[in-house]
Amino acid sequence: MRTNEEMIAAVVRKEETTWINPWLLPFATTSATCELVVSDEMIADAERRLDRFAPFIRKCWPETEQTNGLIESPLTPIPKAQKKLEEQYDVSIPGRLFLKMDSHLAIAGSVKARGGIYEVLKHAEDLALEGGKLVETDSYEVFAGEEMQKYLHQYTVQVGSTGNLGLSIGIMSAALGFKVIVHMSADAKQWKKDLLRSKGVQVVEYADDYSKAVAEGRKNSDADPMSYFVDDEKSVNLFLGYAVAAKRLQKQLTEQGITVDAEHPLLVYIPAGVGGAPGGVAYGLKRIFKDNVHCFFCEPVLCPSVLLGIATQKFEKCNVHDYGISGVTHADGLACASPSGFVTRIMTNLLSGEFTVTDAKLYDYLRLLYQAEDIQIEPSSCAAFAGPVGLLHYADSAEYCAAHGLDAAKLANAVQISWATGGRLVPEENRVEYLNTHL
Repeated sequence: MRTNEEMIAAVVRKEETTWINPWLLPFATTSATCELVVSDEMIADAERRLDRFAPFIRKCWPETEQTNGLIESPLTPIPKAQKKLEEQYDVSIPGRLFLKMDSHLAIAGSVKARGGIYEVLKHAEDLALEGGKLVETDSYEVFAGEEMQKYLHQYTVQVGSTGNLGLSIGIMSAALGFKVIVHMSADAKQWKKDLLRSKGVQVVEYADDYSKAVAEGRKNSDADPMSYFVDDEKSVNLFLGYAVAAKRLQKQLTEQGITVDAEHPLLVYIPAGVGGAPGGVAYGLKRIFKDNVHCFFCEPVLCPSVLLGIATQKFEKCNVHDYGISGVTHADGLACASPSGFVTRIMTNLLSGEFTVTDAKLYDYLRLLYQAEDIQIEPSSCAAFAGPVGLLHYADSAEYCAAHGLDAAKLANAVQISWATGGRLVPEENRVEYLNTHL
C-alpha cells in the first residue's frame, strides 16, 4: 500500500484515487473516547425528539403519512445499475449494491433533511419549553397552530450553505413560523435560491465560497440576540440528527432479511462536503455495527477537503486552496474548501478511507443510474458510486480489504450501499440539463 504521503500527493494532483486512513482503529479501542463526545443516549434522545415531532410533520407534510410523520428514505437494491457499472468500468462489485435514497427524503429532498431539520426542531422545542408554551407530554401538532407560530416568529434562524442544508433549514424554519435568513455561497444553484424565496426565506448571496457564507452568517446572527445560527462546521445537534439514520437503516436491513456480521460485512459510501452529514451517519453506523461496517467518504477531485483535513491532521485548518485545488466543482453540495474540525477529529479513528471522483464521472454515473434503474439524483449524490467502482479497482483499497479479512467469500456476502444525498426537489428543466451534460 502507498504511504499516506504518496496518497495525499495523488489527491493534490487532482487524480481519481483512493485514500486509506492510516489512523483507523478497531472500534473497541475508540468507543469509550467517542462516547465522551457523542453518546448512544444522546442519539437515542434525538430519536425520541423526532418521534415527538412526528404528529406535527405528518399534519404539515401529507407525504409523510406512510411513515407516520418520520422523515425516512427507502433502501433500494439496484442490481441493474450494479451490472452496468461493472460492465462500463470493467470492475467487479461483489455482493449486493443498494441505493440509500436520502435523495428522496420528504420535505427537503436530501440527507440534510435529517440533521438540518432535527436541529431546527430541537431549537423550536427548546424555545417553546422555556417560554411555557409547551410540555413534553403535549401533542406536538401544537407547532402547526397560530399561537405557537406567532410566538416563534419573534425569533430568527440563520445558516450558511451551498444549497441543500439551506433548503432543509429554510423550509422547516419557515413552516414553524421563524424568520429565516440563508447565506448562500457562489456554488449554490439558482433553483435552490428560488425555492427558498418562494417559502418566504430571505436569501443572501455571496460571490465567494462556502466558508465565506458561513462566516458572514455566523457574524450576522451573533449580532442579533433573537437569532440562532445553525453551524454546519461545529454543530453537535446536526451531527445527532444524521446519526439517527443508522438505527433506522439497521431496521431496514432486518426487514429485508439482511444480516450484518463478520461473515456478512457492510460497506457504505457517502458523499462529503464539510463532513457533517456523512460524519454523523458513519458515526451512528459504527456505534451499531462496529468493525463489521466499513465507512468510506466520496469527494470530488476538485474539492477533497475532508480527505485532506484528516490525511494531513490539520482538520479545519486545512483548505484545498493551500494545495492548488480550486474547490470549484459541479458537485455544488460538496464544494466546501475547509472541512468541519469536529467531524474530521471524531472520524479520524473510525473512517476506513475516501474515494475521489472527477466532475465528468458524476454525470456519467447519473446517466447510468437513470438508464438502468429509472432513478435520477443530483450530480453531487453520484459521488457515492466512486466507492463500489473503486473498491477492488484500486490497489490500496483492495489491500485494505485483504488487511481487514474481506476475502472473496465475505465480499460475496457483502452489502454495499451508495448513499444518495440529494435530488428529489430538482426542477424538471435541471434534470434534463444534468442528463445532457458531458464534460
